[in-house]
Formats: sequence, structure tokens, C-alpha cells
Amino acid sequence: MSETLSNWIDWLPQLVQGLLVSLQLTGLALLIGLPLGLLLALLSASKTTWLRRAAIVAVEIGRGAPALVVLQMVYYGLPASGLTVSAFASGAIALGLTTGAYTSEILRAGLNAVPKREVEAGFALGMTYPDIMRFVVIPQGILFAVPALMGFAILIFQATALTFTIAIPELLARAYRVGAATYLYLDVLILAGLLYLAVTIPFGWLVSYTERRMSSHLG
Repeated sequence: MSETLSNWIDWLPQLVQGLLVSLQLTGLALLIGLPLGLLLALLSASKTTWLRRAAIVAVEIGRGAPALVVLQMVYYGLPASGLTVSAFASGAIALGLTTGAYTSEILRAGLNAVPKREVEAGFALGMTYPDIMRFVVIPQGILFAVPALMGFAILIFQATALTFTIAIPELLARAYRVGAATYLYLDVLILAGLLYLAVTIPFGWLVSYTERRMSSHLG
């Protein structure tokens, strides 16, 4: 046991560096995916038939394709198309696309949760439809969706482990690197798992707290 603890202390700095890369990937994926998800949510509710159908098809494809497949397609597909991007950028884009597809449904549900009377009140005040969406529906819809979006952020953080397949030095990739050098795969993977839990458990508590606060406020 003492030997394991000693090894963990030696490995911890490089695994923490990998954890920071995982967090950076998560942040970029959300930065790309949330605006994309909102756009898809709005287009899915569009009165223009071809826009609505195109958005629905895009969402279904994005939700149906495994994140690992999307990652490989972006990593190998962009260079084949003449676009040279780094592995890190490929990982962020791929996870961002997956985030956009899934959060579009979350945001659409949030937008639909806005009471119809709010829209009617906007029209009664002489507001145009774009202004009602901008100042009334979208802000409230995003607020309704916040707990679910926070929960999804945890899933994206966990999904960053997939990027070890394209040589991004995130947490799992660094754990495998240590395991390959020491042959102590189980020990280093346990430590990596604890680092994942150190992020996901407190954030999960925050999600639960936010849900309770919003339920009491909206109730």
C-alpha cells in the first residue's frame, strides 16, 4: 500500500496536467456546442419547412453517431479535405459537434417550457417576433435548461477520454503512458479514475443544488 501511495505521488503531477487538458477540451466543446445547439433548437422550431427538416436531420445524425466515430471522422476527414488542424482542435471540434446535437434537444425543451402567455404579452406590448425571441423566450428558455446543460457538461468531460485515440495528452492518455512505462496499469488507472471523480462528484452536487434552487424559485 505504501508503495502504491508513493507511486501515486510520483505520477500525480503529470496526471494533473492531463486533467487540465481534459478540462480545456470540455470548455472548448461547450463553447462550440452550446451556440450550435441553440441555433439547431431555433431552426427545429422554424416555420420554414426546409430549415426545420434540415435541422432535425442534423440533430438526429449528430445524436445517432457515436462520439468516437465523430472524433475519427473529424480527425481524419479534415486533413483529407485540405484543412490542416491539430489533434487538440480536432478533438474540440468533434466534441463540440456532439455537444451541439445533444444540447439542441435540451435547449428546445427549455424554449418550449416558456409559458405561452409570455409570448402573448410580448405581442400585446407591440414587440416583434424576433424581439420576443431575443428578449423573452431565449433568456428564459436557457434558464430552464441550465440544470440539464450542467449535467450534460459532466458527460462531455467524461467523453474527453475518447480523445486519447488521436494522441491528445489528456488524463487517460497520460495514464496509459505511465502504465506503458511502469506496467502498473491498474494502479495508475485507479488514480486517473479518482481524478475524474474529483471533478464529476462535486460538479454533480452543484447540479443537484442548482436544480433544487431553481425548482423552489420557479415553484
